[in-house]
Amino acid sequence: MYRDLTRGSITKSLLLFALPMIAGNLLQQFYNIADTLIVGQALGKNALAAVGSAYTLMTFLTSILLGLSMGSGALFSIYLGKGDRSSLHSAVAHAFGLIFLVTVLLNLAVYLFLDPILRFLQIPTELYSSMREYLVLIFAGIAATFLYNFFACLLRAAGNSAVPLLFLGTAAISAIMNIVLDLVFVLVFHWGVAGAAIATVFSQYVSGIGLTLYSFARCRDLLPSRKELRWNPKILREICDLSLLTCAQQSAMNFGILLVQRLG
Repeated sequence: MYRDLTRGSITKSLLLFALPMIAGNLLQQFYNIADTLIVGQALGKNALAAVGSAYTLMTFLTSILLGLSMGSGALFSIYLGKGDRSSLHSAVAHAFGLIFLVTVLLNLAVYLFLDPILRFLQIPTELYSSMREYLVLIFAGIAATFLYNFFACLLRAAGNSAVPLLFLGTAAISAIMNIVLDLVFVLVFHWGVAGAAIATVFSQYVSGIGLTLYSFARCRDLLPSRKELRWNPKILREICDLSLLTCAQQSAMNFGILLVQRLG
């Protein structure tokens, strides 16, 4: 369902487009809320502090991918508005490749430099092992975050904000699944903070892969064919011009929060 935002009531169009996005963003926050509530009640204050501190770092990494996806989505909207499908398909291919590369580099960086990062953040000794254990597992969900945000921004660029909500309404399913798995892994299997991380990562992949499959099955007209997978430096520059700004905007505040956490 693509909504033409240039027709009809401006207020109605904006509300119908924005409300699913707001609800989707709220549902995304539910993963950590579930983890902190269950871990705090079941495992105590140290485990709760470890998960809460880890969330700040994950939010910073997620904001980088979200910023890149939002900037790319702006370019997708421009080409859709022009009716230039060829350039749209090229932009989708280049943006996917760029953000995928950033995702891989982020994953490598956080795994290779996890201990220096934790030392930089001045994590207290009593939280160090729990936070490290949680992060080692939760970082595996970065790829799912990339898939969800990329395809969500692509569909929103086409005027479709309801489908991304549907798949975080797979987050209604996904969030409920996260709670159930948290309870099972933490309370029944006694996996501690690792159980909370595994539950979250599994739920994230349900949303990310679900939205990816939907995009390929139902929105194939927005995606490039093999013949269109050609290098185009002009489009890549346009993506970088838009994406780097939104990336800086999204991540600056979260990086500041990390620094405040370090001083605390």
